Amino acid sequence: NGFDANTSMLFPFKKYFGIVESDDLVLTLADAGVNFDAIKDVFTELAEYRPLELLRSQRQRTDYLLTKQARIVAMTCTHAAIARSHLIELGFQYDNVLMEEAGQMLDVETFIPLLLQKGESDETTYAASRLKRVCLIGDHHQLPPVVKNASFSKYSNLDQSLFTRLIRLGVPTIELNKQGRSRAEIASLYSWRYRDLGNLGHVITAPAYSMANTGLAHSFQIINVDEFEGRGESTPTAYFYQNMGEAEYAVALFQYMVLIGYPPEKISILTTYNGQKELLNDILTQRCGEGTPLAGVRPGSVSTVDHYQGQQNDYIILSLVRTNAVGHLRDIRRLVVAVSRARLGLYVFCRQSLFGNCHELRKAMDQFSLRPSKLEIISGEQYPTTRKLKDKIPEGMAYAVDDVSVLGSIVHSMQNEMMPNDTSS
Repeated sequence: NGFDANTSMLFPFKKYFGIVESDDLVLTLADAGVNFDAIKDVFTELAEYRPLELLRSQRQRTDYLLTKQARIVAMTCTHAAIARSHLIELGFQYDNVLMEEAGQMLDVETFIPLLLQKGESDETTYAASRLKRVCLIGDHHQLPPVVKNASFSKYSNLDQSLFTRLIRLGVPTIELNKQGRSRAEIASLYSWRYRDLGNLGHVITAPAYSMANTGLAHSFQIINVDEFEGRGESTPTAYFYQNMGEAEYAVALFQYMVLIGYPPEKISILTTYNGQKELLNDILTQRCGEGTPLAGVRPGSVSTVDHYQGQQNDYIILSLVRTNAVGHLRDIRRLVVAVSRARLGLYVFCRQSLFGNCHELRKAMDQFSLRPSKLEIISGEQYPTTRKLKDKIPEGMAYAVDDVSVLGSIVHSMQNEMMPNDTSS
């Protein structure tokens, strides 16, 4: 007897564990105990599945997992408001709340996720909330919550998030002082809005950040767009701002980048107005539609700046639309969002004289003004380039594009080269 005793003749689950019987088989009591522990684990797991067999509906199973099994539960603030009464009824409990993009939430949207378990305001004898910790993550230098009613927004400060309110009241905060998204020179367009914002090491040393942008002389540039066919901004309907020149230019640049090898999903086209977004989509449908060399090709996203907050892409083409007045880009928080979406390349189309003279935007626009206001492309390069960001461009390779018609002609020629030659007699 003892842990070294041979139990091979008594152990009943040899076939289950793949133990081959033989005259010299030795299975100690300790070995048998390990196998029995494995069997117990199987039955323990089956016991966890048992409620899912008894619960018939998907809703009942979801509620069971939510209250008994889940360790992390993710939801939007809107869903929290809709589901609160149901969660209270289930006896849902939690200790910690983590809110992302808290700077874009209304006060009431921030409070609702804190009240998803029974408390003093609920008609119940059990009124002990387990909530111990709330962590708000956001950026009060970017866009605030959207409040469509101007009176509530401007005169009642309803567009101030609880996150921003707490910062203004001096509640202790941890402020990140390194960014790891953009090239260091692109980050300089918005880093002045933050206290001592530096760069993580990889944005200096990583290969993707040290290489130049194929076919483009600069990693970021503002391209001045004059009147196109005698027109600047237009409003087909009230507040539906469009700019045909900028839209054509932005799509032409997208086509040029794709034709020299850029993956289209790594390029996003952004604008500051919904009207321009619709116009961009219309032009993309024409230029990259059925029967064209780029049929079916689409950028990673075509969106407004406001809806793109929290997202990023390698290359951003941005249209600012307005030519008569700066418009809502005067809110510096919107500019910070716009110029901080790009990792490797940012190309802005606008009326430079208008935005360059805007006092609120001056610090960013002054950096743009240090570079040419005409798009500069590099002939003969194919993606990915071997040219380093700091390499001097050989003389004669850089070409300044005068306007959208010139870039359109270049794109047209490149597309013609892609088309198969007609060999029919």
